[in-house]
Amino acid sequence: MAFGGDGNDQQKERFSLLLLDPGEIYFEDFGVFYYTHGLPEEEAIRRKTRGRIKMCSKSVVFDPQDVMLPMLKFPLRSCTAIEKWQGPVTSRIDATGNVIMIESSQVYQMKEGNVIAPYVFKKKKDKYLFSLNFVTIEDVLPQMQQLLRASTLTAADQNSMIAAIVQSRQARVPFNTSWLETLYEKIVVEMVGDKIDPLVVNPGRIMITSSRLYFQPFNNIDPYPVLKIKLSDIKRIVKRRFLLRQVGVEIFCSEDGLKSDLFLTLKDHSLRDQLYDSIVKQPDVKLVETGQENATLRWQSGVMSNFDYLMYLNNIADRSFNDLTQYPVFPWVVADYASANLDLSRPETYRDLSKPIGALNPERLHRTLERYHDMPEPKFMYGSHYSTPGYVVYYLVRVAPEYMLCLQNGRFDQPDRMFLSIKETWRNVLTGASDVKELIPEFYQTAGKFLVNAQHLKLGTRQDGTKAEDVELPPWAADADDFVQKCREALESDYVSSHLHEWIDLIFGYKQRGEASENAYNVFYHLTYEGAVDLDSIADPNERLSLEAQIMEFGQTPKQLFHGPHPQRFKQSPNTANSVLMGSAGKSESLRTDATDSSARVLTTKSCHLAALWEGRDGLKPVYEHKLHKDTVTSVRLAPSGKTIFSVSQDSLMKMYSLEEQRQQRSISISNMALSSCQVMADSKTLIIGSWDNNVYIYSVEYGHILDTVLAHDDAVSCIQYQGGLLVSASWDSTVKLWECKIGGGAKKQQLQLSAELDHDSGVVCACTDAGNTRVASGTEDGTLYIWSVESQYVLSRHPLHTGAIHTVSFSPEGQRVLTCGADHYLRVLDVTTGTEVCAKDLEEPLRCMVWDGETVIVGGESGNVLAWDLVNLQPIAKVCGHAGAVTCIDVSEDGRTIVTGGEDRKVCLWKLS
Repeated sequence: MAFGGDGNDQQKERFSLLLLDPGEIYFEDFGVFYYTHGLPEEEAIRRKTRGRIKMCSKSVVFDPQDVMLPMLKFPLRSCTAIEKWQGPVTSRIDATGNVIMIESSQVYQMKEGNVIAPYVFKKKKDKYLFSLNFVTIEDVLPQMQQLLRASTLTAADQNSMIAAIVQSRQARVPFNTSWLETLYEKIVVEMVGDKIDPLVVNPGRIMITSSRLYFQPFNNIDPYPVLKIKLSDIKRIVKRRFLLRQVGVEIFCSEDGLKSDLFLTLKDHSLRDQLYDSIVKQPDVKLVETGQENATLRWQSGVMSNFDYLMYLNNIADRSFNDLTQYPVFPWVVADYASANLDLSRPETYRDLSKPIGALNPERLHRTLERYHDMPEPKFMYGSHYSTPGYVVYYLVRVAPEYMLCLQNGRFDQPDRMFLSIKETWRNVLTGASDVKELIPEFYQTAGKFLVNAQHLKLGTRQDGTKAEDVELPPWAADADDFVQKCREALESDYVSSHLHEWIDLIFGYKQRGEASENAYNVFYHLTYEGAVDLDSIADPNERLSLEAQIMEFGQTPKQLFHGPHPQRFKQSPNTANSVLMGSAGKSESLRTDATDSSARVLTTKSCHLAALWEGRDGLKPVYEHKLHKDTVTSVRLAPSGKTIFSVSQDSLMKMYSLEEQRQQRSISISNMALSSCQVMADSKTLIIGSWDNNVYIYSVEYGHILDTVLAHDDAVSCIQYQGGLLVSASWDSTVKLWECKIGGGAKKQQLQLSAELDHDSGVVCACTDAGNTRVASGTEDGTLYIWSVESQYVLSRHPLHTGAIHTVSFSPEGQRVLTCGADHYLRVLDVTTGTEVCAKDLEEPLRCMVWDGETVIVGGESGNVLAWDLVNLQPIAKVCGHAGAVTCIDVSEDGRTIVTGGEDRKVCLWKLS
C-alpha cells in the first residue's frame, strides 16, 4: 500500500493538507478562541472554543482543540468580509482589540468526532469571531485580506496573485542553520522547491550539505520542523516529470522500496538538474546497482517476476506512488469473475492482453471508431484514460477515504458509482461508454485491505436499499487476501507470461503513439502524452491553468520506453538454466543440426549453469602457462577430447600442444602473414585457419600438411566459424562470405564452394551463426551489429550498438538473443526478434573476446583480466588476472571445468576450477 493507513491509527493532528483543495498552500496558523456570533456575550464567552486558525491560500480553517467538535473551513470565495471586529466599549471579548470577524455565506464542517466522513455544508450567511491569543491583529489581518482580494479574481489571476504572495513570503524565510546536524557540514546548494505527496504540494527550502539533504517546509504541517536524510542513506535517485514537466527528483533510501522517501519538484528543468547533480556528486552518496541494465533479460529468462518487471517499467516511465496523476498502472488479467473455481489453465480465463480495455468489446469499439472518424483534429478514441487520480481513489477509497474527499470537494461518490463489486467493475470497463480503466499494483501485491471497509466508513446506500460496505468478491475468492493471491497467481501464469509483452507494447511501447497506436485502437486525449504541450511556453495564465486542470483530470500516459515490439518472455522449462559452458558427467544431447561437424560450443540439455558449478569454489587456478608464440596469440582451441590445445598467432604459426604429454607436438608455418582465427573439427583431425593474407587454409593434423588453400577475400580474414557444413568467413574488406564446406579425413582435395556474399558498410571484425544455421550475426569496426538470413541472404536488421569496434558476437543457444562485446567496454544483449536491447553492462575496460552460454559469459579484457559474469542477475562470478596484456582469445572445454586463453603477451594459459 502506497498511502493511506489501516484505519486504526488516528493522527494526533487532525488538520491535513488533504482537507484543502488539491495544490492549495497552507501558510501558517495562530492560536485563537472562537466565539459564536449572535449570542449574549456571557453565553458566547462560556461557550468559547480554544483552537488554531489555519491561513491557507484559498481558505481559512479553524481546528478546535476538542477533537469531538468539527473543524470549520471557510472558502475565501464564499467570504464577504474578513475584518477587525468592533464590539461594544464594555465588551470583554474585544478587550484587547485582537478579534477577527469572518463573514461567510458557506462553511464546511469536517471530521466531527475525529471521524472521516463527507463534509457537512452549511449554506447560511453568518459571522464568526476569532480572538487572537499570542499575536496582534496587525500580524494576521492584512495577510488574510490580501488573500480574500485574490479570491475575487478569475482563477488564473488568483493563482498569479497567490504565487506572488508565496514568493514574497518565502523570500523572508531563510533556512534555519541551527537545524544542521554538525558544525562541520559544508553547504553545497540551497534552493526553493516543493515536496510532493499524493494530491499535496508543500513548498519549502532544500539544502544540500556535504553529508545531508534537508527539507524545511515553510509551514508547520509536518511533525518535524526539518526533514533530514543522510546522503550515505540514499540508495537511488531518479529524475521525474510532474504535470508533464521534467522538474522532479525522487529519492529512495531502500534498495528495493516501492515508495520513495522524498519526491521534490523545482521551478524548472535546469534547477532540477542542478539539484540532482549536486546530490550525486557528493562523496557520501553511494548509489546501489539497480539492475536496470538487464531487467528485460532477467524477466525474459524468468529470474524477475511479471509483477516486479511491471513495477520496474512503471518506475522508469515516471510512474510514482507519490503522484496520483502518474500512479503505477497494472493490467486487468483475469476475465472470469463468475465461476466457482478459477482455472488458470484455460485461455478463456484471461483477458486479451493484445488489446486496450476500450477495444475488448467489439460493439463498443465500433461506436468508438464511428465517433473517432468524424472527429476533428486532434482526434482521440477515448475521452477518459486508463489511469487517473479519480480511478486510483476509486479503488482505494476504503483505506484512503480522505483522498476521495479531497478530489470530490468533500463528498464520496454516489454509492451506485463506487467500487462495490469486482464483477460489476469488470463488466463496466467492458461495456461502459467512457470507462477504460486498468488496475493498480494493490490488486497483485497487498493483503487485500483495500477491499474491506475496516474503518466502517459511511459510504452511502444504493438504490436497491443495500449499504455500501466491503467490495463483493467473485465466487472463486474465499476472502480479500485470497482474491489478491489468486490475481497474483494469474499474473505470474504461463499464459500471461507469454502475452504480457503485448500489453507492454500498448502502455509503454511502440503502440502507444503514432500509426501503430491507431491500428491498435489505443489513441487517448492528446494532453495525456508527454511533449503534447509545453506549459513553460504558455504566457496566458488562464490557458495554462486550464491545461493543468485537464492534465490532472485526464491523467498522464507513461513515458514511452520502447519504439519497437517488446521481446516475448521465454517459455520456462526444466532446461532453462542449461549452459553451453558447463556439462555434467552424464551424456550430452546436442540441440544443433549436425553436432559431429561443429566446433562451436552449443547448449546441451544435461548441462549445468556456470554460476552453479563455481558455487563454493575459490575460482580459477592456473595450470599451464607458456609463451608458445613470438607475437600476439589470435585464436586458441581445445580439442573436443580436451587433450590438445591448438593456437594460431600473428607470427603466422599454428601450434599444437599435448596436455597429456606436457609438450609442444607441432609448430607449422601456415602463411607468410599473421593468422587470425582457427576452428577444430569434431574428430580433431582437421583445422580451418583464417589469415591476413586473405586466404582460408584447411590443414590436416593427421597428415601434417595443408589440404586446401582458398583465396576467400580481398583483404585480411578477420574471423571464421564452421558449423554443420557451413563455413562463415569475415573480412576487413567489409564482407562476410558463406561457404558450402565438405570436410572429411584423408589427403584428397577438399571442397569449399561460395554460396553467398554479405556486404557491409565497414570492415567486419567478427561473425557467427545460430545453432540451426538459419541466421548470421556480424559485428563491424564502426560498432554496428548485422543480422542476416542465410536462406534469403538479406539483412534482417542492423543495430548501431557500440561506439567502437565489435570484437566478438555470439548467439544464445536458442537463437533468440545475440551478445556483443566491444572496444567501448560494453557487453550488450539484443533480442533478435524485436531488436530490443535487453541488457547492457559497462565492464570498464575494452573487451576483446568472450564465450557465452546464453546466461553466463566469460570475457577477456584489455587489461589482461579474465572475467566471468552472470548476465541474468548481472553479477560477477569470478575475476582473475591472466595476461600481462590484453586477453585476445578464449575457449572452454565441453565439461566447463577448463578454460584456455591467449593474449598479447604471446602466452597461452590453461585454467581449471579450483
